[in-house]
Amino acid sequence: MGRTAVVVIDMINTYEHDDAHLLLPTAEAAVPAIVRLLERARESGVPVIYANDNFGQWRSHHGELLETALAGPHADLVRPLSPDKDSLFVVKARHSIFFETPLSYLLRQQGIERVVLCGQVTEQCILYSALDAHIRHLEVTVPRDAVAHIHEDLADAALRMMERNMGADIAVADEIRF
Repeated sequence: MGRTAVVVIDMINTYEHDDAHLLLPTAEAAVPAIVRLLERARESGVPVIYANDNFGQWRSHHGELLETALAGPHADLVRPLSPDKDSLFVVKARHSIFFETPLSYLLRQQGIERVVLCGQVTEQCILYSALDAHIRHLEVTVPRDAVAHIHEDLADAALRMMERNMGADIAVADEIRF
């Protein structure tokens, strides 16, 4: 296993979108596992990278995104997993964390060979990001308890696809080794 990075996907969020009422319960359930995963990664010196939607605000940077989310009604989901001073941040505009972002370059510069993908949404951004990581010859790990979904059946199918078609390691957050 090569050098690992933990990538937190779209958790800096205001939850002001059409499917938020379906996503919120699973996001609430995933936050504790994500927090534990981040604590262990940071203690082990594993880079933590946040890849987050820009919500169509092309002037947005991670500080503005974080401030907006922390000022919103679901700050309790954002605060515990906010980036620390050592976290890296990539702003994205589409589902994949790789699509027209500098993430591939960043991972190469850091010597990363394995990504642990956590966050939301399992059947969308996590799935598409796992596929893009796979085609870049990165090892992929997805902690099933540290990802949130909108539709449980699609999330289950997405996890099975990642495992079967991409060789992803589908694990439990507390059992991931760095």
